[in-house]
Amino acid sequence: MEKPIRVLIADDHAIVRQGLRLILLDTPDMVVAGEAENGVEAMHMVRKGGWDVVLMDVTMPERNGIDTLKLLKKEYPKLPVIILSMHPEEHYAIRALKAGASGYLTKQSAPDQLVTAIRQVAGGKKYVSAAVAEQLANAIGEDTDKLPHEKLSDREYQTLCLIASGKGLTQIAEELNLSVKTVSVYRARLLEKMQLKNNAELTHYGVKHGLAE
Repeated sequence: MEKPIRVLIADDHAIVRQGLRLILLDTPDMVVAGEAENGVEAMHMVRKGGWDVVLMDVTMPERNGIDTLKLLKKEYPKLPVIILSMHPEEHYAIRALKAGASGYLTKQSAPDQLVTAIRQVAGGKKYVSAAVAEQLANAIGEDTDKLPHEKLSDREYQTLCLIASGKGLTQIAEELNLSVKTVSVYRARLLEKMQLKNNAELTHYGVKHGLAE
């Protein structure tokens, strides 16, 4: 019998980790060999080695999923990572794939989708839903038609989402593990790139486009 696929789960919610563990417990060719509750802990465990697939949440304390993914891919380019998120696919899927993810799933996905995705990425392939595949197809050559928020860097996009959620600069700085001054710079860039005047306009834009967390 082949060795089971060793999975590391990185999510700050214990109940989510437990749910994922239960799903994979019923899958004979997979084993949850470890859990991490934030990005820093996830990297520490990845460096110990022995993983076949990492399942990682986008929104985590200490270091968020996209930042952790970028660091992980720099150190371990061949280790497949599936990004899990409560956010709809149109929010983070393309960004996650561009950052090196092998797959993207929302937490509303069916258990069999998760199992299929893990098997697929463990075999060296990518996993995307039909909706994400369509997004990728539409994104080719469409830079000129992009909405303002689609042209932002990952940090600027994260800052926009958090401002739209009603969080202040200090809260955002804590969540992104940055200084308030740095967050202020991202906010200034946001306003300039999106041709908006203040936080109220950023919030209005974010809510209108469903970006508030």
